[in-house]
Amino acid sequence: MAPSRFSGIGESVTVLEIIQRSTDFLAKKGVDSPRLQIELLLAHALKIPRLNLYLDFERQLAETDIEVVRQMVKRRGHREPLQHITGSTSFCGLEIKVTPDVLVPRPETELLAERAWKFLNDRAPAGAEPPSALDFGTGSGCLAVAMAVHASAVRIWALDISEAALEVALQNAAFHHVSDRIQFVRGDGFDGLCVQPQFDLIVSNPPYVPSREIEALQPEVRDFDPRLALDGGADGLEFFRGFAAKAKNFLRPAGKLMLEFGDGQEAKLQKLLVENAWLVEAVGRDYSGRPRILVAQPGGS
Repeated sequence: MAPSRFSGIGESVTVLEIIQRSTDFLAKKGVDSPRLQIELLLAHALKIPRLNLYLDFERQLAETDIEVVRQMVKRRGHREPLQHITGSTSFCGLEIKVTPDVLVPRPETELLAERAWKFLNDRAPAGAEPPSALDFGTGSGCLAVAMAVHASAVRIWALDISEAALEVALQNAAFHHVSDRIQFVRGDGFDGLCVQPQFDLIVSNPPYVPSREIEALQPEVRDFDPRLALDGGADGLEFFRGFAAKAKNFLRPAGKLMLEFGDGQEAKLQKLLVENAWLVEAVGRDYSGRPRILVAQPGGS
């Protein structure tokens, strides 16, 4: 049943009825996990925890609430991401603002963030100079903010070519009270760093989707994430070539490079790094068991 059917004049509509009708509507539109999606949208509209919906299925909604939910369900039916509709997402337990100017953070990137802050905490003995990290292509700032929150002694540079993305990242840093430890820089790759600071860690979730594969992505990604944050060139490795060639110049001794990469890119990425005198230290897997995160340090043959 289309969402317009639960906004009739004088109609009494309960929480459960909205969930049931909207679930059917979203399912027909091809939305994954349609019941979960409407529950999250409805909880957001009513400003209550999602689980509270189950305690009050028979609650009748005001006409104003019905209209708000109807518009949100309509947008989701057009495959606009849930995170754009609600305005935020959860990343490493942190609320992160998202807009169409930034990539919606993915769950697998949380694994990259966790590796990063654990390394930085190990790198920060008492009384020593605070470790530093570069978040290359910061986007929403989710990686930079997560590192700053979970590694309190760290100084972070967050680099992005998009002024609009940096504005979102600045807001996320301010929301989590870590603005004083993150320096945001607008620039195109390593050339955007007007000085050559030395970092203990360079971390990045760069664009890695091969250009020809973008049209086959889910509509939520293809039509709503910024293409600049997706397109990794003909083979998806364009940005990794820059890391392989230049990142060593920005690392301190024993510094690390941590990168997220795409499906099927593990062997080519390792080969690329080894050819540029990197030692591949580890390859981590994502929640589905696919190789997803590469850790390297200078020193390969």
